[in-house]
Amino acid sequence: MEGMLLEFFLSMLTLVFAIASIIAGIFTAYFGSGKSRAVGAILVIIGLIVFILFLWFAGIIGFMGTAPIMFEGIIAEGIVAVIGAVVGALIALGIFLLAIMKA
Repeated sequence: MEGMLLEFFLSMLTLVFAIASIIAGIFTAYFGSGKSRAVGAILVIIGLIVFILFLWFAGIIGFMGTAPIMFEGIIAEGIVAVIGAVVGALIALGIFLLAIMKA
């Protein structure tokens, strides 16, 4: 049970970190200027690297042999939970931005 919780924690940590880095990087690169655009590009690259590692740990892609930690057993429930969390956060962010723009 303890190992499963650790795998669930690590799988969701890597997935959410990758998604958040990619979204923040795109946002920063698009709306930023100068050095902040470069920071946004770096965030996107880091997010993509972590996402590729997540796919490797999940057993979806294979390179460099077998992953040291495998997320295969619990990945579906975790992805559904994260998608629900991301959708909820995006809806809240959209309402927040709409309220700020209308004020």
